[in-house]
Amino acid sequence: MTEPEDRAEAGPALDLGDRRALAIVPALNEAEVIEGVVRDLRRYAPWADVLVINDGSADATGEVARAAGARVLDLPVNLGIGGAVQTGYRYAWSRGYAVAFQFDGDGQHRARCLEDLARPLLDEEADLVVGSRFLKPRGMTAYGFRLVGIKVLAVLLSCVVRQRVTDPTSGCRAAGRQAIRLFATDYPQDYPEPESLVLLRRHRLTIREVPVTMRRRRAGQSSIGLWSGLHYMAKVVLAILMDTVKVPVRLEG
Repeated sequence: MTEPEDRAEAGPALDLGDRRALAIVPALNEAEVIEGVVRDLRRYAPWADVLVINDGSADATGEVARAAGARVLDLPVNLGIGGAVQTGYRYAWSRGYAVAFQFDGDGQHRARCLEDLARPLLDEEADLVVGSRFLKPRGMTAYGFRLVGIKVLAVLLSCVVRQRVTDPTSGCRAAGRQAIRLFATDYPQDYPEPESLVLLRRHRLTIREVPVTMRRRRAGQSSIGLWSGLHYMAKVVLAILMDTVKVPVRLEG
């Protein structure tokens, strides 16, 4: 069933001036939903180019995305979420995009939120803007053990980056030019959403959260259960602590 918000008319185009924006959509075996994701972006964020990173899918994800009007990069093997997203950032950096969005290929993110993510970047108020489900909880948030895990990570990251973080696992984000350069050079591979916040902080780049709403997955289901979730939590906490003592990469220019 189509949600009421999806039937609404698209809002006015965001004024980017002479700057360009790119929506990076990592996708693995999302042939069932990727057409809707691309159409959502083209309808509600027509001022952004759409790049689908087909991360070694075994189905027709790439073909469906192309037919829907997206640019597609087909990876010959599965790199995982970190490698797929970094591929998009390298594309954005090499082609001079001023704003790069991360937008999930499973249909959970709403393209109407991208304008809110972009404005702090265009106003030079932040280097990375994260869409948070918890600043003004509406729509899909999280429940049970997943919610507990997110809250634990939020407390830990708030201490590490020395500012309030409410949604450390959100993949709905917008990066400005300096963050694009950093992520094109160095991007976490295993737990990119929380680890990238530590990386930004160590390079003295600024982070801001804005409220967004998300949908439930339109197809498939999460592979994270109780025990795998506990394992994930232990590993990501260790990774964050290790990130705090790593020597930051040296950026050219």
